[in-house]
Amino acid sequence: MAGRVTARQLMNERFPKLAKRTPDSVMNPLETAYGAWRRIGFGRYVIAAALMAYVPIAIDRGLMSPIGGGSEYWKGILVQTGVYILLALGLNVVVGLAGLLDLGYVAFFMLGSYTTALMTHSGAPDQFHFVQWPVWAVIPFALVVAMLAGVAIGLPTLRLRGDYLAIVTLGFHAATLLVITNLTITNGPRGIFAIPNPSIGDFSFGLVSEYYWWYLLIPAILLAVIMIRHLDNSRVGRYWTAIREDEVAASAMGVPVTKMKVLAFVIGASTSGIAGWINAVYVSFISPDSFPLLNSILVLCAVTIGGMGSIAGAALGGIIIITVPEIIRQLAGGNTVFGFDPDTGRIAIFGFLLVVVMIFKPGGLLAARRRRTELHETGAEAAVLQTGGSRGSRPPAPQAQSAGKDAE
Repeated sequence: MAGRVTARQLMNERFPKLAKRTPDSVMNPLETAYGAWRRIGFGRYVIAAALMAYVPIAIDRGLMSPIGGGSEYWKGILVQTGVYILLALGLNVVVGLAGLLDLGYVAFFMLGSYTTALMTHSGAPDQFHFVQWPVWAVIPFALVVAMLAGVAIGLPTLRLRGDYLAIVTLGFHAATLLVITNLTITNGPRGIFAIPNPSIGDFSFGLVSEYYWWYLLIPAILLAVIMIRHLDNSRVGRYWTAIREDEVAASAMGVPVTKMKVLAFVIGASTSGIAGWINAVYVSFISPDSFPLLNSILVLCAVTIGGMGSIAGAALGGIIIITVPEIIRQLAGGNTVFGFDPDTGRIAIFGFLLVVVMIFKPGGLLAARRRRTELHETGAEAAVLQTGGSRGSRPPAPQAQSAGKDAE
């Protein structure tokens, strides 16, 4: 078990004050439970799938009754939350792991949805279609189109970084939205309706939200988590980390910067393409108004709130950005929120909570370990001195350091 993080170490990193006050009688069982959780390996995904599968059942049994809205309403919110978890996981690869600021991420989501609509039996009789295949056969094409778009945005931006890269990706979203709005084959601003729901033989998903959650979103989320986690722990993940920290130094050390940046866009776009397919077959209607720039900002907020570079943080962020505003809307009960209507007020409160989180938890609620170390350099230096130096050693005083530099 050497090299693995224990429950006590994890609590010391995330909640140091709470860790000091927690007695051993509480920490010892936590150590045992956390050690068992780490040892079961892939069994963790089975447990996670079982817990996720129980959520619609818990909603049926009144989990959200104190808030209001009805079980069917919250099951629809659950599906929307799952879609945004997929989007946040993909954007976390681009922004959190590779450090490439992407403000046009929903363009991949849009392309996946429109690819699904134009390759299935959808729309009016005169609606243009490339082919008219069953929805299941379109999955690879929605994935490939989104990934090719990732290559298309990745290659021209190889020499860009920071704000300049953000502006280009913003322009990519605007250009894609403008093209789809003005194309005849996409039915322009009127959108495409009657996109078929998935079916297996005589079993149709129809409008039953839990079917989309159980049979589409849970497998897609778990596969995305497994893929991203393995990439993060591989040489590719170390390359992305090097590029994020210092692209020039990474290139000088032999990191294939070009290939890795394009790969980050491609992997990020892949989950977005699958999310676009699920979104299209679930809502059965898409239009340019379904993919505003605000959605890209919300996904970026999910990654930032949860913790950039953290897979668990991206999933948590996707849950927060969808559920918190909806909870506020239901609690308002149609009344004004601080003088705003419920829709505007819930976004205002969500924005305030975002500011609070960024002040007190700048690395995110579930920040990646490397990110936590970067944000607490003083604590990291103290740990190095305690473990690596002699017990009685102390770092030189700032006055002595400056005096030595002056003498030199």
